[in-house]
Amino acid sequence: MTAVATTATATATAAFDDAAAAYDATFSDTTLGRRYRAAVDASLRRAFAAGDRVLELNCGTGVDARALVQRGVAVVATDASPRMVEIAGARLAAAGARLAAAGAGDRSRAQVLAIEDLAARLPELGRFDGVLSNFGGLNCVADLDGAASAMASALVPGGRAVVCVMGPVVPWEWAWFAAHGDPGRAVRRLRHDVRWRGMPIAYPGVGAAVRAFAPWFTVTRRRGVGALLPPPYTEPWAARHPRLVGALDRAERRVDAWPGVCRVADHYVLELARR
Repeated sequence: MTAVATTATATATAAFDDAAAAYDATFSDTTLGRRYRAAVDASLRRAFAAGDRVLELNCGTGVDARALVQRGVAVVATDASPRMVEIAGARLAAAGARLAAAGAGDRSRAQVLAIEDLAARLPELGRFDGVLSNFGGLNCVADLDGAASAMASALVPGGRAVVCVMGPVVPWEWAWFAAHGDPGRAVRRLRHDVRWRGMPIAYPGVGAAVRAFAPWFTVTRRRGVGALLPPPYTEPWAARHPRLVGALDRAERRVDAWPGVCRVADHYVLELARR
């Protein structure tokens, strides 16, 4: 890596180490977090089958990895944050008997790996049937084309990838922050200097992401997550209106693959097939 890339990776590592302890409480275990994850899981079920070997990038606390392993998918769960990897590894180990029964537990592990280092680490990692990057990990890399190339190199021919990226155009966000008297934050994703815990965040549009993956992948499906559902930071409001949130979720699942829905969603999901 270059010095710039090394610095950026160190910043991301520190940011997610700091966020690790509260991540499940503030996202994975919340009303909206569960619904967002369930929406993405529909793509994972289409892409990955029992017996597959899958590389998960930016695995966070290992919620997706555990679910996949329990379905018989062997997962190498990776993250730039040692603290996230520690929690993910404990989550996989705690599944115990269910992982063993699925037949993939002994072939699964969690390890520290930044997306920027993937290409250099491929010889030791081997090839995979699938690659997963969920909930904005690719928003944290400066070189999306390079990340797409490395992901393609990690796959066997015909392998599948699922990426979930934070989008730039979110009407829910505009309305929420405008109503709370914060118009600057309402349009933050349209700027090019967004930072979180000191780390630069990019918000590529669907077209930009598709172009980054196009040399190596065919897009098989595009879906929106958070077009009708409110963004995760509205959780206190969502917890007070469970019936409305449930109705929005059901409506979104009926239209999430319609043309244009992914362009106005908090996250969009690309289901990809390696050429």
